[in-house]
Amino acid sequence: MKFGPVLSRTTIQDSVYQQLRQALMNAQFDPDQTLTIASLAETFGTSNMPVREALRRLAAENALEISSGGSARVPVVTKARLDDLCRARVTLEAMATELAVPLLTQDDLTTLQNIVSEQQTIGREKDVYTLIGKNQEFHFTIYRASGSEVLIQLIETLWLRFGPYMRVLSTHSAPLIKAGVAEPSGHHQTILQALRDRDAARAKAAMIADIEATQEVLRTLCPE
Repeated sequence: MKFGPVLSRTTIQDSVYQQLRQALMNAQFDPDQTLTIASLAETFGTSNMPVREALRRLAAENALEISSGGSARVPVVTKARLDDLCRARVTLEAMATELAVPLLTQDDLTTLQNIVSEQQTIGREKDVYTLIGKNQEFHFTIYRASGSEVLIQLIETLWLRFGPYMRVLSTHSAPLIKAGVAEPSGHHQTILQALRDRDAARAKAAMIADIEATQEVLRTLCPE
């Protein structure tokens, strides 16, 4: 991911925070990677202060860990943390999906269909991080339709903390998708059909299956 320059002093800290937040959510950083204030400030073209504050905000969301020297570290991945995050994801995302079913508009369903169609070719034609972005777009198109601001905020925080695991998954899956061995959107097709049928129970079950399938793969890749 390429970071853009921050030009307005009134939005500088928020811009740094939002760009780092999105990068973490989109698996742009490795587990246990160190992020130094000086290098990030140089990248953003800012002073150290807005970077320091952005890192503190992300640490407050448990997305980063701050060292005594002020630099930040991406959390390591473990099976225990993975299972804990996935338990929470299943509960909240299944609930958001169930709430969304009767509220999704035809435009929403068309958007979801377009995303699924794009996912069929993106993995082979573009980098895996574009695919991760489309995966996020698919899920949050559904969750936003739930009408619950609280659920969306909580789910976003979980996805932020899930970023290092998506990094591990992307490294593993990228060559398989390009070779046509792995299917990038199989569960999404099942979810979409249930949404079209306005079948809340089936949509909820399919969303849980999607999360648990990712968890199962990651359990083979994460250390204890």
